[in-house]
Amino acid sequence: MHDHPWLRLALAAKRDGAALDAGVWRRIIEGYVAGEIDDAPVAALAMACTIRGMADAEIAALTDAMVRSGDVLSFGSTRTIVDKHSSGGVGDTVSLIVVPLVAACGVPVAKLSGRALGHTGGTLDKLEAIPGVRTDLDNDAFVAQVNRIGCAVAAQSRRLVPADLKLYSLRDRTGTVPSIGLIAASIVSKKIAGGADAMVFDVKAGSGAFMRTVEKATELAQTLVRLAASFGRRASALVSDMEEPLGAAVGSGIEAVEARDFLRGDERDPRLAEAIFAVAHEMLRVGGVAAAEIEPRALDALQSGAAYERFALLVEAQGGSRAALDGIAAHPHRATAAATGDGVVTRIDAAAIGELARELTTADGPFAGIRIIARVGTPVRTGDVLAECAGSAVDPAAVARAFTLGAHAPPARKLVEAIVRDADLAASSNARS
Repeated sequence: MHDHPWLRLALAAKRDGAALDAGVWRRIIEGYVAGEIDDAPVAALAMACTIRGMADAEIAALTDAMVRSGDVLSFGSTRTIVDKHSSGGVGDTVSLIVVPLVAACGVPVAKLSGRALGHTGGTLDKLEAIPGVRTDLDNDAFVAQVNRIGCAVAAQSRRLVPADLKLYSLRDRTGTVPSIGLIAASIVSKKIAGGADAMVFDVKAGSGAFMRTVEKATELAQTLVRLAASFGRRASALVSDMEEPLGAAVGSGIEAVEARDFLRGDERDPRLAEAIFAVAHEMLRVGGVAAAEIEPRALDALQSGAAYERFALLVEAQGGSRAALDGIAAHPHRATAAATGDGVVTRIDAAAIGELARELTTADGPFAGIRIIARVGTPVRTGDVLAECAGSAVDPAAVARAFTLGAHAPPARKLVEAIVRDADLAASSNARS
């Protein structure tokens, strides 16, 4: 590796709290991707960013340099292409449902997704649980599918933002994942490189999320929307609750079952439905649908079966079949996690449920997992079912221990704590100027 005096100066400046200019960020990212700069200085830079923070101009410069490190997709479409990102959650089946739902409303969705990380589920794992479905679409196939059927869900190819693949791995090894600036640059660079004209971010807050507090989640939401807007992209960000699992199903395959059943109208968990409509509303808004048309169009797509039809088309386009989609079901071995006393469910440890569901799917296959029966606020008696386990690898008593019982129901929490919109940020900026 070469010695770079300019790089040592840049690291010292960032260590001491200075902001680096766009040219320096570009040189660092270009050198790192080319192998001319090794991990050590970039790790030091990431730690300085985590401790000192990053100015908006720095985040934008890093994002731009990361986008330029690889291919940038173009759909050649006159319609607005939308993408959606969740910061990770437990029982978060939203993507599998809103992608075909929004596409059925006439707004194309090009969804680049990730795999499970820690106790949180990954959209790719859920979709691939359906036999035959593949998500390793190359760039041309991804673009062609969105243009043909209005939606696709795929893994990030190595030709898209290769700088992010290297930098994320380094951050994971060096304790620098929590930096808001680095998180925002990672997310938005992938969306821009993936060809999105508009984007919606679902930032989770709570014990089951990476952002533990609403305040930190709101800060990230605002940063994401400002960053997207600085690249001329329409954007919204929701700050949503992750103090308990979002949907009833937790586990890759049984979440795919839940998505199918939701779209078919067989069963719709109320809490999951609230999240679906909140996210779909913002995706349709940034996709250019008039405010008065959003709710009726979304309801019609669900009730007419158009959203489910679009999901079936997506499954077929990516290697699966309708028969495979119809045939998926939870693991046949069932056991119940029962209450050991009387009371009201006051807390569900979402992270613990996510970890236990991961143990089940690892040992017993993708259709093992956990189904939540008693939500927070539910009164129970000794022996009542708190959750159902599909698969045999986990002791149901361990699942029951993730539920806390008390004498009184806790105050109700809002599912969506806040919504940050590009128009609102622009209005507040104009008011200050």
